Amino acid sequence: MTARTVRTVRGAARATVAAALITGVAACSAPGAGAGGAAAADSVVVGIATEPESLSPLLGYGKDGNSKIFDGLLTHDADMKLGPALAERLPEVSADGRTYTFTLRRGVTFSDGAPFSAKDVVFTYRTILAAGTNNASKTELDAIEGVEAKGEDTVVFTLKYPYAPFAERTVLPIAPEHIAGAQDVNSGDFTTRPVGTGPYVLVGWSKGEKLSFKANPRYWGGEPAVKKFTMAVIKDDDVRVTRLRSGELDGAILPPNLAEGFAKDGSRRTYAAKTFDYRNVTLPTHHKVTGDLAVRQALDIAVDRTAMVDKLLEGAGKPAFGPVPTDSPWFTAGTERRHDLDRARRILDDAGWKAGEDGIRVKDGVRASFPLWYTSGDKIRQDHALAFASDAKKAGIEVRTEAGTWEVIEPRMKTDAVLAGGGSPADPDFDQYLLLTSSLGGDGFNNMARYDDPAVDAALAKGRRSADPAVRKAAYDTVQRRLADNPGYVFLTHIDHLYVVNDRWDGLGTQVEPHDHGLGAGPWWNVESWKPKQK
Repeated sequence: MTARTVRTVRGAARATVAAALITGVAACSAPGAGAGGAAAADSVVVGIATEPESLSPLLGYGKDGNSKIFDGLLTHDADMKLGPALAERLPEVSADGRTYTFTLRRGVTFSDGAPFSAKDVVFTYRTILAAGTNNASKTELDAIEGVEAKGEDTVVFTLKYPYAPFAERTVLPIAPEHIAGAQDVNSGDFTTRPVGTGPYVLVGWSKGEKLSFKANPRYWGGEPAVKKFTMAVIKDDDVRVTRLRSGELDGAILPPNLAEGFAKDGSRRTYAAKTFDYRNVTLPTHHKVTGDLAVRQALDIAVDRTAMVDKLLEGAGKPAFGPVPTDSPWFTAGTERRHDLDRARRILDDAGWKAGEDGIRVKDGVRASFPLWYTSGDKIRQDHALAFASDAKKAGIEVRTEAGTWEVIEPRMKTDAVLAGGGSPADPDFDQYLLLTSSLGGDGFNNMARYDDPAVDAALAKGRRSADPAVRKAAYDTVQRRLADNPGYVFLTHIDHLYVVNDRWDGLGTQVEPHDHGLGAGPWWNVESWKPKQK
């Protein structure tokens, strides 16, 4: 076999953005600190909206990189180009694309002082793939046939088939076997008190309030200048704004209408990150209304996506016609759906859905009505849900919006529609496979609509099993065209992420971001590299 160095492609097609958690901001400073800073000169406090269920990479935490507590074999730079992290360099790949050999960086230790070695890499990947591990994203590693250590500093992956984006998956954090291997993978202390090789060490996690980190003095890349880093969980957008304005926070993620309020604030900067983050409506096949193809097709063109971008996002986004943004090289031209209310009505008429006395359609005694759930406190989802319901009613379909927590929503997902979100810029396989393959229908938050289209299944399998870019593009073109003909979801918008941050550090910037945003994304994706501004 001829070895070659794996090549990476810059830009959105292969861009992977770190997305391990969305977190929020809790008050962590003295009252009246003012806009100049939320805490001490070497501390940063930022606010976002939600928190992870677990901090264990074995259960999916940090799988897209930038986890802060951990490192992967590889990482991404500001342009989303792959580079070495725990690996000394990019891997060597066999000519048939089925063997990846990584040489590991020497002298790395975990934050507890124990040495890092190849056995930790083997342990991490084997544990994730084990049948008893509750990792919802393990199908992203389905291509792995085996992983083994060759001495202390070499790891060899053997794949079942040439999986083109495999190197992108090796940003996945590495867990210490000497700690995690001695515990129950799903419920052990490691899930909330992790130890890694990353630039920061978790010092406290008050669920529902904040996560606190301190700089790792043993970090192989050098101890960060930001010594204390706090992510506080503030679900309410308005409360987040209040705390940012009062000086309790150094930065926060905000919806467009609230970020606009800081536009003239000279002490703060606003950062806009392009994303693959979409909002969509699930159309469960197990509901008498949303399971009807004519209803799905009508809803897909009854929605006014452009109005949603203009009015709900104030232009900070773009219309969505599927999981792939229209400006991505993977987008299939010609699959845009024009807002056409008259055609939507004709589709419903032809399918036998006739308007009743109140204007809501009925077919075979079934009223064209269904619930649409969105998460409480999420203004962007609420606005999208209400706009979707308004557009649907114009076509004669009643959408009853309901707010609830995920604990309330999840048991209802088989039959009830959900205002959902997703998106991954790393590779089309990562997002589309979990979203659409029929084998994952009803598997937690994977394929929430229980979408089942044999042509899509076949194209998804072809796309992930080929290393030929042309073959892959054709496969994902098939997927996007089928979604236009047979929508299992109504995609609404792709949303830019807006962050407002105190202007007292150098080194801030954004990457192309996925749906998840918070600790791993945002201007603090590289907080370990920030330096104080020189006065």
